[in-house]
Amino acid sequence: MADLDLCYEPAWRLAALVRAGAISPVALVANALDRIAEVNPRINAFCAVFAARALHEAKEAEAAARQGRDLGPLHGVPIAIKDLTPSRGDPTTLGSRLFKDWVTDWDAVVVERLRAAGAIIVGKTNTPEFGYSGFTRNELWGETRNPWNLRHTPGGSSGGSAAAVATGCVPLAEGSDGGGSIRDPAACCGIVGLKPSFGRIPFDLLPTQFSTVFHLGPLARTVADAALFLAATNGPDDRDISSLSPALDVPVPPPSDVTGFRLALAVDFGLFHVDPEVEANVRAAAAALEARGAIVEEVGLRFDRQAIAAYEADLGALAALTQGEYLYEHRAELTPRVAALIDDGKRYGGTAVKAFEIARTMVWRALAPVLACHDALLCPTQAGPAPRNDQTEADFDWVDEFGKYHGHFMSQYFNFVSQVPALAVPSGFTSSGLPTGVQIVGRRYDDNCVLRVGAALEAVRPWSDRRPPL
Repeated sequence: MADLDLCYEPAWRLAALVRAGAISPVALVANALDRIAEVNPRINAFCAVFAARALHEAKEAEAAARQGRDLGPLHGVPIAIKDLTPSRGDPTTLGSRLFKDWVTDWDAVVVERLRAAGAIIVGKTNTPEFGYSGFTRNELWGETRNPWNLRHTPGGSSGGSAAAVATGCVPLAEGSDGGGSIRDPAACCGIVGLKPSFGRIPFDLLPTQFSTVFHLGPLARTVADAALFLAATNGPDDRDISSLSPALDVPVPPPSDVTGFRLALAVDFGLFHVDPEVEANVRAAAAALEARGAIVEEVGLRFDRQAIAAYEADLGALAALTQGEYLYEHRAELTPRVAALIDDGKRYGGTAVKAFEIARTMVWRALAPVLACHDALLCPTQAGPAPRNDQTEADFDWVDEFGKYHGHFMSQYFNFVSQVPALAVPSGFTSSGLPTGVQIVGRRYDDNCVLRVGAALEAVRPWSDRRPPL
């Protein structure tokens, strides 16, 4: 059986123990594999596990530590990679039956840098087909389940990574975020998820380098681990023309003093119906930061629902461009949602796609004055706790008689203004035991600020000692 205390140690501490010779990478990897064997049959977080290779790499890492070689900041630490991200020699199925036999022969930049930092990849995590859903399920690997309640989703599209971290299978996992796909699973699973500033971590997963809503980032149990991941993976690379230069110096662990910080609080964006328990937990998080010396001011931030519709047009057009060729010969093998997204994308004209730029501009015009006089914004990550696995996106797309939008995904607005970093951290639990999240949105390119605010909240309302009942 896995040693649960070891399973729930943060990555930065495990790396320090390896460097000090107090623990072996072989023990860490073997323990991670034991934990995966225990819980994966119930949660279905991993779609591939590389046990033999991971143990071999762990033995090599152990030898390097004993020989006194220079060790990277993640040396010997087991991690997981999302099944959308290419890793050399591994299956990368994209959650699609069309790619069930695809083995990639290169590493994405983020994987290359994680390996260089000494991390050991123990497996790939489940994702909806091509990442096009807020629920992690597909026709190839089935559905991933929320470790806090197996009838609920862990969110998407990085739900497999989130569930793997929440259950202690790995202390860190990689995710991607084009509309909340890191932060939403973090909120659903009671962990930390970071969407860095656009270009902070090179993104080389798409045939285009000029789509400006996509990010790579960490799923972690602590803010320090999210900072460690960012420190190890950020910086320029010509494989992504939009990658930022120079590399950001990220303190690990981040400082947690927020005395005098000015924080804005917005609960519903003038638009959403927000679950009362989600709202109460966000307000409690704001009050905790206020008690730490921050100045919190509630603001009347208003966004437009039409921005979400404009985003669907942009996403549909991208799906039609990148996966449209599969529609004619392989429609029956595609997830119905993906097929419908491609169908819709083929119907959009250039005006509909360009309208997304106007919608994004309006989001920034609403947000910019708030960030001009505040260091960061606090808001819910999602309007409610994790949905049930028998629900779909259609259950969260309606307006009630009071004009409130019963959408679920509040995080996607900060992909529309992708230059701002956004960190999701736990805010508490509902009366039924499901986690909720608060989102910390920073000024453009100020990733260290959101990590600092997250660290301050973690210091007064620690969450990593709570474990799912598995």
